[in-house]
Amino acid sequence: MLLKGLFWSALGALAWTHAGYPLAAGLAARLRPRPVRRDPSAEPRVTVVVAAHDEDSVIERRLENLLALDYPPGKLEIVVASDASSDRTDELVEGVAAREPRVRLLACPRGGKVAAQNRAVRATTADVVAFSDANATWAPDALRRLVAALADPDVAYVCGRLRLEAADGSNREGLYWRYELWLREQESRLGSITGGNGSIYALRREDYPEVDPRFGHDLALPYLLVQRGRRAVYEPQALASEKPTPTNEAEFRRKVRMFEHCWLITLRGSMLRRLPPGYLVAIVSHRLLRYSSGVLHLVLLGSSLLLVAAGPVYAAALAAQLGVLAAAAAGRPLARYYTLVSWATVVALRNYLRRGVPATWEAAEGTR
Repeated sequence: MLLKGLFWSALGALAWTHAGYPLAAGLAARLRPRPVRRDPSAEPRVTVVVAAHDEDSVIERRLENLLALDYPPGKLEIVVASDASSDRTDELVEGVAAREPRVRLLACPRGGKVAAQNRAVRATTADVVAFSDANATWAPDALRRLVAALADPDVAYVCGRLRLEAADGSNREGLYWRYELWLREQESRLGSITGGNGSIYALRREDYPEVDPRFGHDLALPYLLVQRGRRAVYEPQALASEKPTPTNEAEFRRKVRMFEHCWLITLRGSMLRRLPPGYLVAIVSHRLLRYSSGVLHLVLLGSSLLLVAAGPVYAAALAAQLGVLAAAAAGRPLARYYTLVSWATVVALRNYLRRGVPATWEAAEGTR
Protein backbone atom coordinates (compact mmCIF):
# COMPACT_ATOMS: atom_id res chain seq x y z
CA MET A 1 0.00 0.00 0.00
CA LEU A 2 2.86 2.37 0.80
CA LEU A 3 4.44 1.87 -2.64
CA LYS A 4 1.12 2.40 -4.39
CA GLY A 5 0.50 5.53 -2.31
CA LEU A 6 3.90 6.90 -3.33
CA PHE A 7 3.27 6.04 -6.98
CA TRP A 8 -0.13 7.72 -7.19
CA SER A 9 0.94 10.73 -5.13
CA ALA A 10 3.97 11.39 -7.36
CA LEU A 11 1.99 10.82 -10.55
CA GLY A 12 -0.85 13.06 -9.39
CA ALA A 13 1.50 15.86 -8.31
CA LEU A 14 3.37 15.78 -11.63
CA ALA A 15 0.15 15.70 -13.67
CA TRP A 16 -1.26 18.62 -11.68
CA THR A 17 1.79 20.91 -11.80
CA HIS A 18 2.46 20.37 -15.53
CA ALA A 19 -1.06 20.02 -16.94
CA GLY A 20 -3.91 20.31 -14.43
CA TYR A 21 -2.91 23.61 -12.85
CA PRO A 22 -2.11 25.40 -16.15
CA LEU A 23 -5.48 24.35 -17.59
CA ALA A 24 -7.29 25.43 -14.42
CA ALA A 25 -5.44 28.76 -14.36
CA GLY A 26 -6.23 29.41 -18.02
CA LEU A 27 -9.92 28.66 -17.50
CA ALA A 28 -10.15 30.77 -14.33
CA ALA A 29 -8.39 33.68 -16.06
CA ARG A 30 -11.05 33.65 -18.79
CA LEU A 31 -13.96 33.41 -16.36
CA ARG A 32 -12.78 35.86 -13.68
CA PRO A 33 -10.07 38.16 -15.10
CA ARG A 34 -8.69 41.02 -13.05
CA PRO A 35 -7.53 43.62 -15.56
CA VAL A 36 -4.66 45.98 -14.83
CA ARG A 37 -5.70 49.65 -14.97
CA ARG A 38 -2.86 50.93 -17.14
CA ASP A 39 -2.12 54.61 -17.76
CA PRO A 40 -0.03 55.03 -20.94
CA SER A 41 0.54 58.71 -20.12
CA ALA A 42 2.23 58.01 -16.75
CA GLU A 43 5.78 59.43 -16.53
CA PRO A 44 7.08 59.07 -12.96
CA ARG A 45 10.74 59.58 -12.10
CA VAL A 46 12.54 56.28 -12.73
CA THR A 47 15.92 54.87 -11.76
CA VAL A 48 17.01 51.88 -13.82
CA VAL A 49 19.43 49.71 -11.85
CA VAL A 50 21.91 47.47 -13.67
CA ALA A 51 23.76 45.16 -11.27
CA ALA A 52 27.07 44.19 -12.86
CA HIS A 53 30.08 42.05 -12.03
CA ASP A 54 32.83 42.00 -14.67
CA GLU A 55 30.61 43.02 -17.57
CA ASP A 56 33.06 45.07 -19.64
CA SER A 57 32.12 43.17 -22.82
CA VAL A 58 28.51 44.39 -22.75
CA ILE A 59 28.13 47.31 -20.33
CA GLU A 60 28.61 50.15 -22.83
CA ARG A 61 26.06 48.60 -25.19
CA ARG A 62 23.65 48.19 -22.28
CA LEU A 63 23.95 51.85 -21.30
CA GLU A 64 23.50 53.10 -24.86
CA ASN A 65 20.35 51.00 -25.16
CA LEU A 66 18.89 52.43 -21.94
CA LEU A 67 19.82 55.99 -22.87
CA ALA A 68 17.90 55.56 -26.13
CA LEU A 69 14.64 54.59 -24.41
CA ASP A 70 11.52 56.53 -25.32
CA TYR A 71 11.21 58.24 -21.93
CA PRO A 72 11.66 61.87 -20.80
CA PRO A 73 15.41 62.35 -20.23
CA GLY A 74 14.83 64.55 -17.19
CA LYS A 75 12.91 61.77 -15.46
CA LEU A 76 15.34 58.92 -16.11
CA GLU A 77 18.44 57.95 -14.14
CA ILE A 78 20.63 54.89 -14.77
CA VAL A 79 22.69 53.43 -11.93
CA VAL A 80 25.23 50.70 -12.54
CA ALA A 81 25.74 48.90 -9.22
CA SER A 82 29.15 47.35 -9.80
CA ASP A 83 29.63 44.35 -7.53
CA ALA A 84 33.43 44.74 -7.05
CA SER A 85 34.14 44.34 -10.75
CA SER A 86 37.79 43.52 -11.41
CA ASP A 87 37.78 44.19 -15.17
CA ARG A 88 37.14 47.49 -17.01
CA THR A 89 33.43 47.70 -16.11
CA ASP A 90 33.83 50.64 -13.70
CA GLU A 91 36.13 52.52 -16.06
CA LEU A 92 33.73 52.14 -18.98
CA VAL A 93 30.72 53.25 -16.92
CA GLU A 94 32.59 56.32 -15.68
CA GLY A 95 33.49 57.12 -19.29
CA VAL A 96 29.82 57.14 -20.28
CA ALA A 97 28.86 59.07 -17.11
CA ALA A 98 31.41 61.81 -17.96
CA ARG A 99 29.40 62.73 -21.06
CA GLU A 100 25.94 61.68 -19.92
CA PRO A 101 24.69 63.02 -16.55
CA ARG A 102 21.87 60.46 -16.39
CA VAL A 103 24.40 57.65 -15.82
CA ARG A 104 25.98 57.00 -12.44
CA LEU A 105 28.39 54.36 -11.13
CA LEU A 106 27.78 52.91 -7.67
CA ALA A 107 30.84 50.89 -6.63
CA CYS A 108 29.86 48.14 -4.19
CA PRO A 109 31.88 45.65 -2.15
CA ARG A 110 31.52 42.06 -3.38
CA GLY A 111 28.23 40.87 -1.96
CA GLY A 112 26.22 39.51 -4.85
CA LYS A 113 23.56 40.80 -7.20
CA VAL A 114 20.79 41.38 -4.65
CA ALA A 115 23.11 43.17 -2.22
CA ALA A 116 24.17 45.51 -5.04
CA GLN A 117 20.53 46.11 -5.98
CA ASN A 118 19.64 46.89 -2.37
CA ARG A 119 22.44 49.47 -2.20
CA ALA A 120 21.31 51.07 -5.44
CA VAL A 121 17.70 51.43 -4.27
CA ARG A 122 18.88 53.07 -1.04
CA ALA A 123 20.91 55.53 -3.13
CA THR A 124 17.98 56.82 -5.19
CA THR A 125 14.85 58.86 -4.52
CA ALA A 126 12.98 58.04 -7.73
CA ASP A 127 9.31 57.10 -7.67
CA VAL A 128 9.97 53.85 -9.54
CA VAL A 129 12.98 51.54 -9.58
CA ALA A 130 13.45 49.29 -12.61
CA PHE A 131 15.99 46.50 -12.94
CA SER A 132 17.81 44.89 -15.83
CA ASP A 133 20.62 42.46 -16.50
CA ALA A 134 23.80 43.80 -18.08
CA ASN A 135 23.42 41.60 -21.16
CA ALA A 136 19.77 42.49 -21.89
CA THR A 137 18.42 44.79 -24.58
CA TRP A 138 15.12 46.64 -24.06
CA ALA A 139 12.68 47.71 -26.74
CA PRO A 140 12.39 51.54 -26.98
CA ASP A 141 8.95 51.60 -25.32
CA ALA A 142 9.70 48.93 -22.68
CA LEU A 143 10.00 51.33 -19.75
CA ARG A 144 6.80 53.15 -20.70
CA ARG A 145 4.99 49.80 -20.74
CA LEU A 146 6.25 48.98 -17.25
CA VAL A 147 5.30 52.29 -15.65
CA ALA A 148 1.89 52.27 -17.35
CA ALA A 149 1.06 49.09 -15.41
CA LEU A 150 2.43 50.55 -12.18
CA ALA A 151 -0.10 53.38 -12.50
CA ASP A 152 -2.67 50.90 -11.17
CA PRO A 153 -2.66 51.61 -7.41
CA ASP A 154 -3.02 47.89 -6.63
CA VAL A 155 0.11 46.98 -8.60
CA ALA A 156 3.50 47.12 -6.89
CA TYR A 157 5.59 44.98 -9.26
CA VAL A 158 5.54 44.40 -13.00
CA CYS A 159 7.84 42.31 -15.15
CA GLY A 160 8.14 42.31 -18.91
CA ARG A 161 8.65 39.60 -21.46
CA LEU A 162 12.08 38.17 -22.16
CA ARG A 163 12.75 37.04 -25.73
CA LEU A 164 15.65 34.67 -26.34
CA GLU A 165 17.45 35.67 -29.52
CA ALA A 166 20.61 34.44 -31.19
CA ALA A 167 23.28 36.88 -32.36
CA ASP A 168 21.65 37.07 -35.80
CA GLY A 169 18.33 38.09 -34.24
CA SER A 170 16.58 34.77 -34.84
CA ASN A 171 14.17 33.51 -32.20
CA ARG A 172 15.45 30.77 -29.90
CA GLU A 173 12.41 30.31 -27.70
CA GLY A 174 11.50 26.66 -27.27
CA LEU A 175 8.09 25.17 -26.58
CA TYR A 176 8.78 24.97 -22.82
CA TRP A 177 9.67 28.68 -22.61
CA ARG A 178 6.56 29.69 -24.56
CA TYR A 179 4.47 27.51 -22.25
CA GLU A 180 5.94 29.26 -19.19
CA LEU A 181 5.23 32.70 -20.64
CA TRP A 182 1.64 31.70 -21.40
CA LEU A 183 1.15 30.44 -17.84
CA ARG A 184 2.65 33.65 -16.43
CA GLU A 185 0.12 35.64 -18.44
CA GLN A 186 -2.78 33.58 -17.05
CA GLU A 187 -1.58 34.10 -13.48
CA SER A 188 -1.31 37.84 -14.07
CA ARG A 189 -4.84 38.00 -15.45
CA LEU A 190 -6.07 36.19 -12.34
CA GLY A 191 -4.30 38.52 -9.93
CA SER A 192 -0.55 38.01 -9.46
CA ILE A 193 2.28 36.06 -11.02
CA THR A 194 4.28 33.53 -8.98
CA GLY A 195 7.63 34.41 -10.56
CA GLY A 196 9.22 37.10 -12.73
CA ASN A 197 12.49 37.42 -14.62
CA GLY A 198 15.63 39.42 -13.96
CA SER A 199 15.93 40.99 -17.39
CA ILE A 200 13.10 43.51 -17.13
CA TYR A 201 10.98 44.43 -14.12
CA ALA A 202 10.02 47.46 -12.06
CA LEU A 203 8.54 48.37 -8.68
CA ARG A 204 7.28 51.41 -6.91
CA ARG A 205 10.25 52.41 -4.78
CA GLU A 206 8.08 52.65 -1.66
CA ASP A 207 7.11 48.99 -2.12
CA TYR A 208 10.63 47.64 -2.65
CA PRO A 209 11.44 44.97 -0.01
CA GLU A 210 15.08 44.34 0.83
CA VAL A 211 15.58 40.59 0.89
CA ASP A 212 18.32 38.21 1.95
CA PRO A 213 21.22 38.72 -0.52
CA ARG A 214 21.09 34.98 -1.28
CA PHE A 215 17.49 35.28 -2.48
CA GLY A 216 16.71 36.12 -6.09
CA HIS A 217 14.20 38.83 -6.94
CA ASP A 218 12.51 36.68 -9.60
CA LEU A 219 10.86 34.36 -7.09
CA ALA A 220 10.98 36.36 -3.86
CA LEU A 221 9.48 39.72 -4.84
CA PRO A 222 6.10 38.58 -6.24
CA TYR A 223 5.04 36.53 -3.22
CA LEU A 224 6.43 39.05 -0.71
CA LEU A 225 4.37 41.81 -2.28
CA VAL A 226 1.25 39.65 -2.38
CA GLN A 227 1.79 39.00 1.33
CA ARG A 228 1.57 42.80 1.73
CA GLY A 229 -1.74 42.94 -0.12
CA ARG A 230 -0.30 44.18 -3.44
CA ARG A 231 -0.26 42.75 -6.97
CA ALA A 232 2.67 41.48 -9.03
CA VAL A 233 1.77 41.41 -12.73
CA TYR A 234 3.15 40.55 -16.16
CA GLU A 235 3.28 43.02 -19.06
CA PRO A 236 3.99 41.01 -22.25
CA GLN A 237 4.30 44.21 -24.32
CA ALA A 238 7.37 45.34 -22.32
CA LEU A 239 10.01 43.51 -24.32
CA ALA A 240 13.60 42.62 -23.51
CA SER A 241 15.93 40.27 -25.33
CA GLU A 242 18.98 38.22 -24.37
CA LYS A 243 21.17 35.58 -25.93
CA PRO A 244 20.26 32.06 -24.79
CA THR A 245 22.85 29.72 -23.35
CA PRO A 246 24.63 28.08 -26.30
CA THR A 247 24.58 24.43 -25.16
CA ASN A 248 22.44 22.11 -23.07
CA GLU A 249 25.37 21.64 -20.70
CA ALA A 250 25.65 25.38 -20.08
CA GLU A 251 21.89 25.63 -19.64
CA PHE A 252 22.00 22.77 -17.12
CA ARG A 253 24.62 24.56 -15.02
CA ARG A 254 22.59 27.78 -15.17
CA LYS A 255 19.45 25.96 -14.08
CA VAL A 256 21.26 24.30 -11.16
CA ARG A 257 22.47 27.69 -9.89
CA MET A 258 18.99 29.16 -10.29
CA PHE A 259 17.24 26.26 -8.55
CA GLU A 260 19.67 26.43 -5.61
CA HIS A 261 18.29 29.89 -4.84
CA CYS A 262 14.74 28.67 -5.44
CA TRP A 263 15.17 25.88 -2.89
CA LEU A 264 16.55 28.35 -0.35
CA ILE A 265 13.56 30.66 -0.80
CA THR A 266 11.09 27.77 -0.80
CA LEU A 267 12.47 26.22 2.40
CA ARG A 268 13.58 29.34 4.28
CA GLY A 269 11.67 32.26 2.80
CA SER A 270 8.27 31.85 4.52
CA MET A 271 6.68 31.88 1.07
CA LEU A 272 3.49 30.03 2.13
CA ARG A 273 2.49 32.45 4.90
CA ARG A 274 -0.29 35.07 4.78
CA LEU A 275 -1.31 34.39 1.18
CA PRO A 276 -4.83 34.59 -0.25
CA PRO A 277 -6.19 31.06 -0.89
CA GLY A 278 -6.08 31.30 -4.67
CA TYR A 279 -2.51 32.58 -4.73
CA LEU A 280 -1.46 29.92 -2.21
CA VAL A 281 -2.74 27.27 -4.63
CA ALA A 282 -0.77 28.94 -7.43
CA ILE A 283 2.47 29.06 -5.40
CA VAL A 284 2.19 25.40 -4.37
CA SER A 285 1.16 24.28 -7.86
CA HIS A 286 3.54 26.32 -10.00
CA ARG A 287 6.52 26.71 -7.70
CA LEU A 288 6.71 24.18 -4.87
CA LEU A 289 5.61 21.18 -6.95
CA ARG A 290 7.58 22.35 -10.00
CA TYR A 291 10.79 22.60 -8.01
CA SER A 292 10.04 19.14 -6.59
CA SER A 293 9.48 17.61 -10.03
CA GLY A 294 12.88 15.90 -10.17
CA VAL A 295 12.34 14.25 -6.79
CA LEU A 296 8.77 13.31 -7.78
CA HIS A 297 10.08 11.67 -10.96
CA LEU A 298 12.59 9.65 -8.97
CA VAL A 299 9.82 8.49 -6.63
CA LEU A 300 7.61 7.66 -9.60
CA LEU A 301 10.36 5.74 -11.39
CA GLY A 302 11.39 3.79 -8.30
CA SER A 303 7.82 2.85 -7.36
CA SER A 304 7.03 1.90 -10.97
CA LEU A 305 10.00 -0.48 -11.05
CA LEU A 306 8.92 -2.14 -7.83
CA LEU A 307 5.25 -2.34 -8.86
CA VAL A 308 5.73 -3.32 -12.52
CA ALA A 309 4.32 -6.81 -11.91
CA ALA A 310 1.35 -5.49 -9.93
CA GLY A 311 -0.73 -4.41 -12.91
CA PRO A 312 -0.70 -2.92 -16.43
CA VAL A 313 -0.99 0.67 -15.13
CA TYR A 314 2.39 0.45 -13.42
CA ALA A 315 3.99 -1.25 -16.42
CA ALA A 316 2.63 1.46 -18.71
CA ALA A 317 3.91 4.19 -16.39
CA LEU A 318 7.37 2.62 -16.37
CA ALA A 319 7.37 2.28 -20.16
CA ALA A 320 6.35 5.93 -20.56
CA GLN A 321 9.14 7.14 -18.28
CA LEU A 322 11.75 5.00 -20.03
CA GLY A 323 10.45 6.32 -23.34
CA VAL A 324 11.00 9.93 -22.26
CA LEU A 325 14.52 9.10 -21.07
CA ALA A 326 15.26 7.33 -24.36
CA ALA A 327 13.97 10.32 -26.33
CA ALA A 328 16.15 12.63 -24.24
CA ALA A 329 19.20 10.43 -24.86
CA ALA A 330 18.41 10.49 -28.58
CA GLY A 331 18.47 14.29 -28.54
CA ARG A 332 14.77 15.03 -28.96
CA PRO A 333 14.65 18.73 -27.94
CA LEU A 334 11.56 18.79 -25.71
CA ALA A 335 12.34 15.50 -23.95
CA ARG A 336 15.96 16.49 -23.45
CA TYR A 337 15.12 19.91 -22.09
CA TYR A 338 12.45 18.55 -19.74
CA THR A 339 14.81 15.88 -18.44
CA LEU A 340 17.58 18.45 -18.02
CA VAL A 341 15.38 20.82 -16.02
CA SER A 342 13.96 18.02 -13.85
CA TRP A 343 17.40 16.65 -13.02
CA ALA A 344 18.70 20.17 -12.32
CA THR A 345 16.12 20.51 -9.51
CA VAL A 346 17.54 17.36 -7.86
CA VAL A 347 21.17 18.45 -8.18
CA ALA A 348 20.28 21.91 -6.87
CA LEU A 349 18.53 20.43 -3.82
CA ARG A 350 21.55 18.25 -3.10
CA ASN A 351 23.90 21.23 -3.40
CA TYR A 352 21.70 23.35 -1.15
CA LEU A 353 21.56 20.69 1.56
CA ARG A 354 25.32 20.05 1.36
CA ARG A 355 26.77 23.55 1.21
CA GLY A 356 24.02 26.17 1.21
CA VAL A 357 23.71 28.93 -1.38
CA PRO A 358 26.28 31.68 -2.04
CA ALA A 359 25.15 35.28 -2.50
CA THR A 360 27.65 36.03 -5.29
CA TRP A 361 27.17 34.99 -8.90
CA GLU A 362 28.96 34.69 -12.22
CA ALA A 363 27.58 35.42 -15.67
CA ALA A 364 25.94 32.49 -17.45
CA GLU A 365 28.25 30.98 -20.04
CA GLY A 366 27.86 32.17 -23.63
CA THR A 367 25.16 34.77 -22.95
CA ARG A 368 27.34 37.87 -23.42
